[in-house]
Amino acid sequence: MASYDLVVIGTGPGGYVCAIRAAQLGLKVAVVEKNATLGGTCLNVGCMPSKALLHASELFEEAGHSFAKMGISVPAPKLDLPAMMDFKQQGIDGNVKGVEYLMKKNKIDVIVGRGKVLGTGKVEVTGNDGKAQTVDTKSIVIATGSAVAQLKGIEIDEKRIVSSTGALALDKVPGKLIVVGAGVIGLELGSVWRRLGAQVTVVEFLDRILPGMDGEVCKQFQRILEKQGFAFKLGAKVTGVDSSGNQLKVNVEASAGGNPETLEADVVLVAIGRVPYTEGLGLKEAGVALDERGRVQIDNHFATAVKGVYAIGDVVRGPMLAHKAEDEGVAVAEIIAGKAGHVNYDVIPGVVYTTPEVSSVGKTEEDLKQAGIAYTVGKFPFTANGRSKVNQTTDGFVKILADAKTDRVLGVHIVGREAGEMIHEAAVLMEFGGSAEDLARTCHAHPTRSEAVKEAALAVGKRAIHM
Repeated sequence: MASYDLVVIGTGPGGYVCAIRAAQLGLKVAVVEKNATLGGTCLNVGCMPSKALLHASELFEEAGHSFAKMGISVPAPKLDLPAMMDFKQQGIDGNVKGVEYLMKKNKIDVIVGRGKVLGTGKVEVTGNDGKAQTVDTKSIVIATGSAVAQLKGIEIDEKRIVSSTGALALDKVPGKLIVVGAGVIGLELGSVWRRLGAQVTVVEFLDRILPGMDGEVCKQFQRILEKQGFAFKLGAKVTGVDSSGNQLKVNVEASAGGNPETLEADVVLVAIGRVPYTEGLGLKEAGVALDERGRVQIDNHFATAVKGVYAIGDVVRGPMLAHKAEDEGVAVAEIIAGKAGHVNYDVIPGVVYTTPEVSSVGKTEEDLKQAGIAYTVGKFPFTANGRSKVNQTTDGFVKILADAKTDRVLGVHIVGREAGEMIHEAAVLMEFGGSAEDLARTCHAHPTRSEAVKEAALAVGKRAIHM
């Protein structure tokens, strides 16, 4: 068996990007993957397939509700769910083949099986046939990602009680869908099935949706979703699901206890978050420490307690986001190759791919208040944006938070169409330590939705033009 400079365990966005960057820097690299396809959760059962269904269901709803007012007369659209699922699968296959191609192009060996860290310089890989081999390597990167968080006492069968994986592959539209958890995954998948005809009720333990995002954004976004037909039960928890009958009976009570009620559902989606995946990696025996939340403990250079063993992505601290894992993958590859790898955790955007989208980067108002930082706010609604008005897509607003003394932009939050694409000019600005004034004086093409970002920056200095 060949020996390597680097072996990466896991080929999700963190792992495969890490392997490519290391290969670019001249290292001899192998990746270890337990699944039949490369790409991890994101490409196979997460970000990518959900975007395909979000896009298809959005067009289905537009054809049914918006075309007529634009002067486009079409018969009521009919849903062909198997064909929509095939459209989703084509997207997955294309992305997976892309990663396979990148492995070959960069001369990275793919070892199929379950990886186990034996300590410095050694990885054991057990193939599907049960045979184990030991691979010698100078460095190891653990990029095993995360798994679905389970709800105590509720068994996910991926048929009627589903995780995000099962929710991406239902064979018919549920009449009633109960989503447990008002985070990004629950709201995205809830919106797919609502557009296709399901009645959707979201049960959330906290008294707000999208924990961790800006409070004002969440309030307005919840109102938008309610207008679309979502029902929310906030400050509530699911205590059990009875699956003995034709309909699921879901027991719900207030988070603080008391006031129990029973809701009926055809499908229950458990979307209460994700947990680090460390099963079978042999970390304890190898001396790799985990923190109180089961994440691999690393220093500021992604190194674990064991020499030559590093970890990145969902399996370590920080937001569980594919692009955060990618940036860490590049950084750790550069560090292993003797260069200065770095990730700026203050500028990691987050996006909710509903319609409208929600995006944010940097600090929320709540963060700034808690830290005692004096700040100014500039806001601009899409109702006052020319492009949004003529397209009749005026839901939402842009909000910019700047340091009261220096005018440096500390956070940007957007609810609106294509918010996920618009957030990046804010990210670039913040990466260079830019001010609201810098953004306000940058010429934006007209008419675009992005002009709302410029106007919000002008509003920081109380000089928005169109409001």
